[in-house]
Amino acid sequence: MRRESGYSYVVVMFLVAALSLVSVRALENTLTAERREKEAQLLLVGEAYRAAIRSYYENGDGSAKVYPPTLADLLKDGRASLIRRPLRKLYRDPITGSSEWGIITAESGGVKGVFSLANGKPIKTGFTQEQASFTNAVRYRDWRFEYAPKP
Repeated sequence: MRRESGYSYVVVMFLVAALSLVSVRALENTLTAERREKEAQLLLVGEAYRAAIRSYYENGDGSAKVYPPTLADLLKDGRASLIRRPLRKLYRDPITGSSEWGIITAESGGVKGVFSLANGKPIKTGFTQEQASFTNAVRYRDWRFEYAPKP
């Protein structure tokens, strides 16, 4: 009986170690899934901003094509007799959680595009044709959602 006194302790320690490893792997998987979800949200929000800037630019009065002076101008475009709303609301950056975005300014003035202010390294690979420039991005800030009209 004396020789078997430490056996239960070793089994319990082994089980604790195994549970710890499984818990760490589950946490890593959860964090990775969360990052992927935030990246997907960033792509959706960025494309919404790009589409809103395109709408504002293309729907100007007559032949005057101008970019919106600020992001807030995307909420209500009152330049014509018919009020347009290119964007429903100003979205937060899903990666940083902040309402602050990096602004890409056009040469002629106005907001040409937006980008995230996050410095993290993206996980996603494989992008659409419009997002082809994101392929070699080192940081989220390199994902630039800008509208450039076709000549």
